[in-house]
Formats: sequence, structure tokens, C-alpha cells
Amino acid sequence: MDFSWVPYAVIGASIIVGTIWFTKYLGQEWAWVNRKLIHFSIVPAILMFYYGLIPKEVFAPAAFAFGLTQLWPHLKRSEFSWYQLQNNYGEVFFALSAAGISYFMPRNYSTALLLAMAISDGVTGIIRHHYFRRNGFNVKLKKHWTGSLGYLVTAVIIAIALLEGSTIGKIGWAFVLMLAEYQPWVDDNLAVPLVGSLLYFFY
Repeated sequence: MDFSWVPYAVIGASIIVGTIWFTKYLGQEWAWVNRKLIHFSIVPAILMFYYGLIPKEVFAPAAFAFGLTQLWPHLKRSEFSWYQLQNNYGEVFFALSAAGISYFMPRNYSTALLLAMAISDGVTGIIRHHYFRRNGFNVKLKKHWTGSLGYLVTAVIIAIALLEGSTIGKIGWAFVLMLAEYQPWVDDNLAVPLVGSLLYFFY
């Protein structure tokens, strides 16, 4: 059996766990930004998955296990307060969705969708955080077009880099994902992967 993936998996997991550890020292008041920093920390693992350094048979179960690990504090009502929010299961949805997407979808497409979930969502959250922090609103309850613009720009770049097809199609893909992130009814960490997975059949 080939275990050449082991050091890459260790590196990817270490970056994620290290970021979670680091954000603990930023404190609970930065919980919304801490969540986005953790989103960014997943990018190296996604890229190693894309280049075949971490096979889907390892990446997907690891993401699934990570989702269950984050679900447990919610069930015990003892969330990691520096990045987990009560009654908000976004980080759990993210990890479980990443498991399904990486295992069942083609690598190029799943990588594009995973990067949009990690980078574009992270960018939009940080933009909104600073906008509302500056303007005195509750960042935990608000969304704003400035963040959505950041989402759209980064998702278009990801689509151009990884997806096949016309430029218009790639912009359309990014635009629909942006709308899925912006809508207020379903957690975006669940809505984006669901909509993105459906888009594959129309893309």
C-alpha cells in the first residue's frame, strides 16, 4: 500500500489545527474573523488534494472526521467560543460538505468549489466584519454587498483557473454561488456546496 500521502496529510492537518490554536489567542470577540482564518487554513490541504498528493480516499474521511469533531462541542453545549457560535453549525456543514464533494465529484470541479467555500467565503466574511465593525453594526447578523463583491471577484478567479468552458459560464458559476452565499434562509456553508454540486450538472 502506498503511504506517500502521509507527510502531506500531516502538513495539511497541522496547518488547520495550528490555525485553530492560533485563533484561540485572538479571543472570542474575533470569533467571526477566526472562523474565516480557519477557512483559509484549509486551502493548502485542498491544493494538495488537487495535485494528487492527498488522495480523495484520505481527504474525504479526514474532512468527515473533522466535521464530527466540531459537532461534538455543539452537542455538549460547550462550544470552542473563540470560533464556534451557539446554534451556528457552519463549520460542521463546511467539513461534512467538503467530504462529500471531494469524494463524489471530479477533482477539478470539486477543487474549484472547495476553494470558493474556503477563500471566497473567507474574503467576504472578513470584508463584512471590518465594514460593520467600522459602522457599528452587529457583524454576526448582517451581510453587505461589499462582502458579496469580494466573493464574486475571488470566485471568478478560481473558476477561470480551474474550470473549463466559456468565460461567461465561469462568471455565471461564480455569480450563482455568490447568491447562494448571500441568501438569508440557509447557512451558506450548506447552501453553497449544495448549489455548487447542482451546478455541476448544468455547467
